[in-house]
This record gives sequence, structure tokens and C-alpha cells, in this order.
Amino acid sequence: MPLAEPSLPPLLSIRGLVVEFPSDTGVVRAVDGADLDVAMGEIVGLVGESGSGKSVTALSVLQLLRGVARYPAGRIEWHAPGHPPRNLLELPEEVLRTIRGGEVGIVFQEPMTSLNPLHTIGRQVAEAIRLHRRVPPADVRREVIEWLERVGFPGAAERLDAYPHQLSGGERQRVMIAMALVNRPRLLIADEPTTALDVTIQAQIVELVARLRRELGMAVLWITHDLGLVRRLADRIAVMQRGRIVESGPTSELFARPQHPYSKTLLAAVPRGTPATPPPEAPVVLEVHNLSVHFPVRRGVLRREVARIRALEQLSFHLREGRSVGLVGESGSGKTTAALAIARLLHGTPARRTGEVLFAGSSWQSLPERQIRWLRRELQIVFQDPAGSLNPRMTTAEIVGEGLRVHRPDLSQMARDQEIVRAFTMVGLDPELRHRYPHELSGGQRQRVALARALVLSPRLLILDEPTSALDVTLQAEIVDLLRSIQEQWRTAYILISHDLRVVRALCHEVVVLRRGQVVEQGPTEQVLRSPRAPYTRALLAAALDYRVEEEATG
Repeated sequence: MPLAEPSLPPLLSIRGLVVEFPSDTGVVRAVDGADLDVAMGEIVGLVGESGSGKSVTALSVLQLLRGVARYPAGRIEWHAPGHPPRNLLELPEEVLRTIRGGEVGIVFQEPMTSLNPLHTIGRQVAEAIRLHRRVPPADVRREVIEWLERVGFPGAAERLDAYPHQLSGGERQRVMIAMALVNRPRLLIADEPTTALDVTIQAQIVELVARLRRELGMAVLWITHDLGLVRRLADRIAVMQRGRIVESGPTSELFARPQHPYSKTLLAAVPRGTPATPPPEAPVVLEVHNLSVHFPVRRGVLRREVARIRALEQLSFHLREGRSVGLVGESGSGKTTAALAIARLLHGTPARRTGEVLFAGSSWQSLPERQIRWLRRELQIVFQDPAGSLNPRMTTAEIVGEGLRVHRPDLSQMARDQEIVRAFTMVGLDPELRHRYPHELSGGQRQRVALARALVLSPRLLILDEPTSALDVTLQAEIVDLLRSIQEQWRTAYILISHDLRVVRALCHEVVVLRRGQVVEQGPTEQVLRSPRAPYTRALLAAALDYRVEEEATG
């Protein structure tokens, strides 16, 4: 249980913080007079919709927006033991470098843009140690392995030489968490740290953070849209809307008696319902027969194959128009590998694929690349990490319109822009944002751009790799309703990869449970989630506390 200690002295005090960003159209005020305290040993949850100012507030604490943002008003005071309160807004860069990663650790929302793609994960975690402490090389390696294991990174000792692109999204996030915790900071700022993680690892990370708080007296500022998670973890919750803290208080009190209308809206926003049932005679869009994917492990000067990583084994299912299948399981279980193999996006990699994939009655895997290019209009994919899949040199309008330029060359510029505006509106984005670049948007807004890019072509099959993981709870419910409406109207087929069982239940007719590349259970969604046969499926459901609470509430 969270320990409420309102009498503890503050470690971090934010008073009247104002953060502004200059733009071509004027000044954008992202944070508008925010007040927030984090006491020593306290866990504070900061919740709010995407674009509410949560991440900007967190980045401002460590002055990671210097040169980009302006601070016309406010103070951010750091009360480290043995030092008088220091205003972080005024500290020189050399002093801030000793605080960043040493006294204050931070976990960013999108690990693919935070990890260096040219360095191994072992080197990057080790660098965090060497920058702040003098530790013998042998002890550095031991600490790196220890912390990777503590955050649930599988096979840490054997995978120190892996690069970020060789990891799953969840594994990359665990590396980031290890880097933030390896120096035992006094304050951990966690910006959506479990967004990319499956429910079992989420539970492990929550327990790890709670244990470190007890052992080290570490304070935590936990930024999230997952209300079920923050309810289990936080002592206090602060609710942020349009740059202001509109309500704060003890967790149990805020959940039981929210005062502000916006807090009530957040608590009521949960993906609900089940997908519509299409006609049983609907045509088959996709058939997958005994799909397997192996990655060779090569070593030595001659790069001989010494072993194989069996990423996926004997996956089979079929999908009709207007139906959805959900792939669930822990990070590294083969879910994304299956999606990439089905979409024929493993070509050019050392992967070895066997089995057959039939799309719209044709052997998708044997078609020539030129023909595949034109058929891709019918099969689109939304990737898990929007920051890694959106071109930073293109405006969001160019990103969404790129598929139209390739597959709808008959459209005029005006007609193409109308389609782009329609796609932005469809996913809940202000069409004016189409003139911005990806780095100018929040994480949730970038995810919506990725969804608009796929939907603008009206595909027959849409592969959704964690499509709501970066979205706040209100938008999650809206996107689920939107996807259901699109499926009912257009009879689009979905393959959904998700660790959020509420989203799986709301969108999927069938579910496939994967573990270490193996299918451990498969069947109708309600049957699998209500009466699981496999022990691993039962473990997934047990870890998803927020799903169980929702089940009890709905009966």
C-alpha cells in the first residue's frame, strides 16, 4: 500500500511554473502556473491527457528544454540533503550534469529515440555509472547485469552486446529504466515508463519501484495515463489539464471523491464493450498456416551459424472481413515478429520464415516486390513506437499524405489535402497540427498521426502494434470506439497486438496467447479471458489488476 506522509519535507518544489515555446504563429504556453511538490520517499502520480503539459513539466525539472523553451515565471527548487534549496532554472550546465542521472534519474516515454543506436545496451548502462561514480570495470559489468536483471531484462549477461534495434519495444524500455536506476537516485522521474511493457513486467516494475522507495527513501514522480497502475503505486495524485494542476490529493481520496469535472472525466474513461459480430459468411481476408520465424546466431571470423533464435513457431489462424484477432503475451513472445512476417517486412533481414500467408486469396509471400508495393494499400500497419516510425524531416501532413501520393496519384493537391484533413479529424487531431513536425507533438499526438497515416488509405487489413499504448485514457476509449466504428462501416479486418486486456476485449473476436514464440492458448476472446485453460494465460490475467477490477464492475 502507498505510504501517505504529507508531513515529510519536500525534495522537489515547483511553484508557479510557466513554460512557453516560440513558434511561427506566436507563443505556445505549454505550462501555465503549475504548482507541485514531491516529498522525500513519496510517490506522486501526475496524470492528464496528452498535451496537458505533463512531460514538459518533467523535462523542465532537469532543464532538458534549454534553448528551446522559455521560463518567464516560476521556480523549480531542489532540496538535496546538505545543500540549501537551489532553483534548477538558474543552475549552470556543469552543476546540472551532476544532478542528471546522479541525484535525479529519468525514464523517457519513447526508448527508441532515447537510446543511442550506435552503442550496445551494455555500454549505455555502463556509461551511466561511469559518468557519476568511480567503479572498477569488473564491478561496472556486474552492476549492469544486476540492474538489467532487476528490471526483468531476459538473458542480460548474454545480451550486453545487443544494439537497441535488436530488442523489442518492451526490452528497450527496460534498458532505459535500468539506466535511470543504476545510480540509486534520490528522485526518479518516470514519463510513461511502462507504456511499452506487458502486464506481467508492469507488475514487476511497480514492485521494483515500490521496493526501492522503501530501501533507498527514493522519491518518484510518475507520469502516466494508466489510472489502474497509478492507483496501485502512488501516495498522491496530481491531475493536470491545459498546463495547470487542477486537482491533487491522496490517491484513495481522489479516486473515491474526485472534485474537479476533468478528474471525473478521466476516471470514467475506460475502453468498454465488445466488437460487433460480422456475418459468418464474410469473405476471408487473411490465412496464416504454420508460420514460423527463426533468426540465425552467427559467431566467429567466418560468421558461421551456431544456433537459432526461434522467435515464432507454427502460428495459424484465419481472419474474415470485419473481424479482429488479438496477439497477446509478454515482450519478446513473438507478437511483433508475427506481424512483421505477415506484412512481409522481414525481407532484407537474416530471418528465416516458413509457412504460408494468403492475403485476399493470393500467396502474399511469393508475390514479386513490385506487385506487393501496390497491394500495400490494402494492408497497413501502425507501429508501436511512433517517434521511430515517423520521418522527422517531414511535416505530419506530408507523412499522412505520402501513401496518397503513391497509391492515389490521380488526386489533386486540394483533394489530397482534404483527405489528410479528414484523416486528422477521424483520429481526434486538430487539422492545424498537419503543418507541424513530429518533434513538435506530444507522444500521444504522434501515435494518432501514425494511425491517420494508415487509415487514410482505407485498408482491408490493419495491423495495430500497441495502437493505444501512448494514448491517455480518454483518447484510448475514443480510439477504441473509432476503430470499432471503422470496422463496422468498412468491414476492415484487424490484427491487434496489445498488453492491455481491456482493449483486446473491446476490439477482438479471437485471441492468440504467445509465449517465447509458442502458441499456448487460442480461441474466442470472451472464452479465453473468462475461462483460461493455460497457466500462462491465467498469470497474465492475474497481473492485469485494472482489467480484473473492470471485469468485476461490468459483471
